[in-house]
Amino acid sequence: MSQGQKAVRVKNPDKPRLPGSLRPADEARDALEDDAIIKGVRYASTVFAGLSAEAAEMEGCQFEGARFTGVELRGSQFSDSVFDTCDFAQFRGLDVSLVRCRVTGSRITGSSWRSSTMRDVHFENCPAGSAMFRQSKIYAVKFTDCKMVGADFQGAHLHNVRFERCDLTGAQFANVQIGSVRFENCTLLDVGGAASLKGAVVQGPGSMELALSLAREAGLIFE
Repeated sequence: MSQGQKAVRVKNPDKPRLPGSLRPADEARDALEDDAIIKGVRYASTVFAGLSAEAAEMEGCQFEGARFTGVELRGSQFSDSVFDTCDFAQFRGLDVSLVRCRVTGSRITGSSWRSSTMRDVHFENCPAGSAMFRQSKIYAVKFTDCKMVGADFQGAHLHNVRFERCDLTGAQFANVQIGSVRFENCTLLDVGGAASLKGAVVQGPGSMELALSLAREAGLIFE
């Protein structure tokens, strides 16, 4: 929270660099599997649910209505890609990278992105209750109109991160490392680890809510 300190500027994410044309996905040729390298593919209503893959790379792809429910990915990367109305519920990612991606209207409820890297990513209108970003590196990322009740950012690195009109009730931020973080018109009730957000800028009603969380952590009792 600024309290008269120098204004914190937050860089907007770079946009995905999609190729001029995309070819429709071929079920056999474009499967998400170990060591896959896939470029310039459009997936429409594709069901990836339940699969497991390692070291996959997907670049310049578009996913519309794709289902990643229950998918397990390790050491994999999505770059210059867009996800529209996709379902990542219960997705399990370890050391997964999202680079220059846009995620819109997609459900990431209960998903896990432990020890992952997100750089130049925009999440917009995404239900993300209990999503887990522990020990992740989150750089130049914007969350807009996302319901993130109970989201877990413990131990994450947050730099150039902006939350706009997000519901972060009960979110956990213990031991985060931050640089240039803004909360604009967000709900910040019962946030855990509020003291670790020192230096963040809070604009709107969330400032009082976060102050109450700080007071609770300090052991203050109001009568």
